[in-house]
Amino acid sequence: MKQLLIALVFLTTALSYAQDKGSIVGKLTDKEYNNEPLAFANILIKGTTNGTTSDMDGVYAFTDVTPGTYIIIYSFVGYQTQEVPVEVTAGNATQIDITMSASAAALDEVVIQTTTRKESESALLLGQKKAVSFQASIGADELSRKGVSDVATAVTKVSGISKQEGSGSIFVRGLGDRYNITTLNGLPLPSNNPSNKNIILDIFTTDIVQYVGISKTFESQNYADFGGANIDIRSKRFSGSPFVSFAAGLGANSNVLKVDDFYLQDGPNYWGFATGSKPNDPLLPYDYGTSWDRQESKNTLNNNYSLSGGKKFGFGEKSSIGAFITASFDAENKFLEGYDRGNITAQGTINSDFYKRAYIHNTNTTVMGSADYNINNNHSILFTSMFLNSTSQDYSEYEGTNQNFDGGAPGAGDISGYIKRGTFDKTALFVNQVLGEHQFNDKWEANWAIGFSSMNNVIPDRMQNTFVPARDDSSNYTFFTDSSIHNHRYYQNLDEKEFSANAAVTYNFNKDEAEDLFKGKATLGYSGKMKDIEFDSQQYAFFPEANSITFSEDGIHNVDEYLGPNYFNPNQGDSTSEINQLYNGNLDVHSVFANLQYQFSEKFSVIAGLRVEQLDQSVYYISLLEPNGDSSEYSPLNFLPSLIAKYTLNDKQNLKFAASKTYTLPQFKEKVRILFQDVTQDYIGNPTLYASTNYNVDLGWEFYPDSGELLSLTAFGKLIQNPINEMFTNSSAGNITYANTGEQAVAAGVELEVRKDLFEMEKENDLTNKLSFGVNGSYIYHNQDLDKDKVYEENGFGANFTFDEAKLAGASDFLANADVTYLTEFSEHSNLSATLAYAYFSDKLAVLGTQNKGNMIDKSINNLDFILKSNLTGNLQLGLAFKNILDPTFERIQEQSKVEGSTSGDILVSSYKAGSEFSLSLKYIF
Repeated sequence: MKQLLIALVFLTTALSYAQDKGSIVGKLTDKEYNNEPLAFANILIKGTTNGTTSDMDGVYAFTDVTPGTYIIIYSFVGYQTQEVPVEVTAGNATQIDITMSASAAALDEVVIQTTTRKESESALLLGQKKAVSFQASIGADELSRKGVSDVATAVTKVSGISKQEGSGSIFVRGLGDRYNITTLNGLPLPSNNPSNKNIILDIFTTDIVQYVGISKTFESQNYADFGGANIDIRSKRFSGSPFVSFAAGLGANSNVLKVDDFYLQDGPNYWGFATGSKPNDPLLPYDYGTSWDRQESKNTLNNNYSLSGGKKFGFGEKSSIGAFITASFDAENKFLEGYDRGNITAQGTINSDFYKRAYIHNTNTTVMGSADYNINNNHSILFTSMFLNSTSQDYSEYEGTNQNFDGGAPGAGDISGYIKRGTFDKTALFVNQVLGEHQFNDKWEANWAIGFSSMNNVIPDRMQNTFVPARDDSSNYTFFTDSSIHNHRYYQNLDEKEFSANAAVTYNFNKDEAEDLFKGKATLGYSGKMKDIEFDSQQYAFFPEANSITFSEDGIHNVDEYLGPNYFNPNQGDSTSEINQLYNGNLDVHSVFANLQYQFSEKFSVIAGLRVEQLDQSVYYISLLEPNGDSSEYSPLNFLPSLIAKYTLNDKQNLKFAASKTYTLPQFKEKVRILFQDVTQDYIGNPTLYASTNYNVDLGWEFYPDSGELLSLTAFGKLIQNPINEMFTNSSAGNITYANTGEQAVAAGVELEVRKDLFEMEKENDLTNKLSFGVNGSYIYHNQDLDKDKVYEENGFGANFTFDEAKLAGASDFLANADVTYLTEFSEHSNLSATLAYAYFSDKLAVLGTQNKGNMIDKSINNLDFILKSNLTGNLQLGLAFKNILDPTFERIQEQSKVEGSTSGDILVSSYKAGSEFSLSLKYIF
C-alpha cells in the first residue's frame, strides 16, 4: 500500500506537467514510532518560499520544479532538521525518502508558508494513534470550532466525561472530583475551593490552551491519587509567524434579559478585584464599610476581551526563543429561579421549602506568558508563568417556609419567612513553571520540571439576613434570630502553596541496525510535591431582641437602618457572637518510578511501570465542635504497578490494554470537624476518613480510516475498595458528612467514539465544501455496597442506610456528545463554518439516603449549542453563538418512591433553568 502511494504520486506528476519541468516526491517515516508514516512534517526548497507538508501517509510532492540543483529542508517540531541535496531533471520525478528522528527540542527555525500545528485535530489524532498508551486530547482548533470557551466544557467533549451544572466539577466514568487530578504541563495545580481536590476548570479560558490531554489510564510517571482521569492542560507556545491579535465579544443570558432589575451585594466591583476587609469592630453591625442591602447593577450584558501576541527571536545558528503572551477578561451574568428545599423527611415532609431567586456575576482575568528557549539541537527549556483572578458574586433571595420559623401571633404556627444572602468568592492563582528537555546522544535523554504555585481564595464579606412576620398582629416583619447563621457577616481565607518537581532519565537500548531504531527504552525518575494549606474563617452574628425591631415588608431591603445605631443597641437586649474556625495542613508526596518500554515485534509493544510513593497527609483544626483543637495524620507507603500494551493490527488499527493500581485521598475539609453552613444544607467533616484503593483495567480498539477520522471502542472496569461518599447523618438536622461507606464499589462500561468526514467536495482553486461529524457515548454499570456496621465501627456514628447498595455518586449510566460541522471556503483566507453540538447525561446519584430517606438524584439533561464562525479575511474573524438552546430544567429529587414501604412519591428538592446565551465575537490579527 505504501509503495502504491509513491507510485501514484510519480504517475500523477509525470503526466500532469510539461516535459521541461521536473518534480520531487517522497515519503517521510518516524524513527521513534517503528518507522510509521510521519504526517504534518514541513518540507521546504531552501532559499525559496516553496513549501509543503507531508500527508497522513507521510507522502509529499513538489511539482512543476525548474530543473537544477536544490537543497531540501525537512523539519518537524521536536525532530532533527535534515538538509538533503537533490538534482531535478526535466520530465522526471526524483524520489527522496527520509527517516526523521527526534531531538530534545525544536531546532532550526525554518520560515515557510506551512507550519506544524500540534493543536490541530488531525495532529492530535495522529499522536493518539502512534502512542503505546491510551490518549485522548482536544486541541485549540476543535475548541474554537465547537465554541468552547473554558476547559471544563472542553473535557466534556471527550467520551465518558460530564460536568456538574453550576460548577466546574468534572465526572469521569462516573467518578467525581476526588478521583481526578488536574495538572498544567504535567505539574499539579492547587484547588480554589476547600470542598474540592481540583481547581474549578471553568476558570481556565481556552485562550491559554494549546490542547487538553485526558488520560484515563494510570502511568507510573503520573501522580497516583487518581481513579478517573488525569486532566493535563498544555499551555500555548508560540509557533509560526509573529503576530498580535485582539478579540472582543458581547452577549446576554435570556433569563437576565427577562428581569426588570438585576441585583448584587455591595462591595465587589465589576472587574472582580475589590475585596473589602473586616471593620475595626466587627461585632457592631453598623460598623461595616459595605451595605447590608442589595445594590442594582446596570452591567447585565456578558462581555469578553483578549489580547495575544508572539514572536521568535534567533540567537546564532541554532538557538532561539519563542515568546508568547496573552491577557484576557470575561464577565458573565446569570439569573436563576426555582425551588430550593432541604431537610426532607422519610414521610415526605419538607421542613425547609423556599423559592429562590439568584443573581450571579462571574469574572475571569487571565495573564499568561511563555518563553520556549531552544538552546541548540539537543537542549530546550520552557518557562511558563500564569496569573489568574476568578470571582463569583451570588446575591440570592429565598421566600418560603421553615419549620424553625416562629413568626406571626403567638401560637399561630406561622413558619413563613424571607432570607437574603450575598456571597463574593474570589480566587487569585499564580503559577510559575520551568521545564527542560535534553538529548545527550541517541541513547541517553532527560527531562525535568519544577513548579511553584500560590493560591489565595477568599470569601471577604458574606452577608445574610433572615426575616419572619412580627408577632404584633400586623403585616410587619422582624429579624429571625434562633441561630448564628440567620443574621451574620462571614470572612474566609484559604492559602495554598505548593512546590512540585519531576525528573526522569531515559536510556534507549537494543538497537535494530536494519531498522535504525531502538526496541527498548528504560526510564527512571522522581516525582514529588509539597503542599501547605491554611484555612481560617470568622463569622460575626447579630441577635436583635425578638420583636424589638419591626418594619414593613419594604424594610427587608433597608437593613442598614434597622441594624444601624438608632435601632441595634447591645445595652438594651440586642446581642452578638463570634465564631472562629481554622485548619492547617500539609500534604507531602515523594515518589520514585521506573518504566520499561519494549517493542517485542513490529506490531507488539509493552510498557511496564512501578511507582513507589511515600505519602504524608496531616491536618490540625480548631472549630466550634472541637474548641480545644484536634488533628489527623495519614502516612502510607504505596507500591503502585502499571502495565500498558499495544498491538498494531495494521496501518490503521490498534489494540490497547492497560491495568494499574492507584488510590484516592480524602480532602482536608472532609477530615476536619468543622460545620460549614449553607442556606438549606449543612456539612460536617469526619477525621477518621482514609484513602480508597483503586484497581483499573482498560481494553480498547482504535481505527483511523483517514486524516482526522477515528472510530474507537473501549471497555473498562474499576474496583474501588473502601469508597468515600457523602451521606446524611442520623440526626434531625439532616447534615451531610463523609465516610468510607462500604467494602467496595464496581464500575464497568464501554465507550464509543466516532469522528468522520461525511463528504468533501473540491471547488475551483482548491477550495473546499466539507461536512463532518463526531459522536461519542458511554454506558456505565456501577454499584457499591453500603455497610452501616462498618461506618459505625470506623467512625463512631450511625449510618442507617436506606438501601444495602447504591450506584456511584455523580455517575450517569449514559453519556453522549455529538456535533456536526459544515465548512465552506470562499477564498484562500475566507470561509464560513457552522457547528451544531449536542450533549446528554442520564440521571445520577447526588447524596446517599439514610433512615428511610430516599437517595437524592440529579435528573437527566439535554443540551444543544449552535456556533457560527467566519474568516472574512486572513486577519478578521466574526463569530455568532447560541448556547443552551433547549434550556432544560435542572432538577434534583429525593427518590422516595423506591423506598420499600414508603407512601410518598418522589419529592422535588431543587429546580431551575440556566437560560439560553447569545453572543457575538470579533477577532483581528495584526
